[in-house]
Amino acid sequence: MPEPFYITTAINYPNGRPHIGHAYEGIATDAMARFQRARGRDVRFITGTDEHGLKMDQTARKAGRETIDLADEMSGYFREMCEKLNISYSEFVRTTEPRHHAASVELWRRMEAAGDLYLDQYEGWYSVRDEAFYDEAELVEGEGGEKLSPQGTPVEWTAEETRSFRPSQ
Repeated sequence: MPEPFYITTAINYPNGRPHIGHAYEGIATDAMARFQRARGRDVRFITGTDEHGLKMDQTARKAGRETIDLADEMSGYFREMCEKLNISYSEFVRTTEPRHHAASVELWRRMEAAGDLYLDQYEGWYSVRDEAFYDEAELVEGEGGEKLSPQGTPVEWTAEETRSFRPSQ
């Protein structure tokens, strides 16, 4: 039985059409998958789209659309990009698919049952565009005293309940 090899791209936010950065990652990951196949390994190459999150909701709202409608349209462009570039993925996964939801729920259930998670609170300066939290010392001041990320994108104070992994696990 061939040795398994698992590889994945980041799952892309389909809040817009794919660009050269998405293509680059897909091509680079595909090259690694093809190399491992040529070595006789059983390759499982996953790619897809992450259709949840603030960025998706804000983009859809700005366009006057439902988030799932935007996701359906844009995810199609990502799949089409993979086909046009002959990217040899095994599975194209959308986070809105029932199979993804079921797998996520089961994984979550197992982690909770094992005591691997605990309820926590996370807060800080968050940039939706950058999908990142920033420390106060990293922020720069924009026009009118607006707080901006080091990349110049707007930030907003965000506090959210979250589950965290136990450090001892």
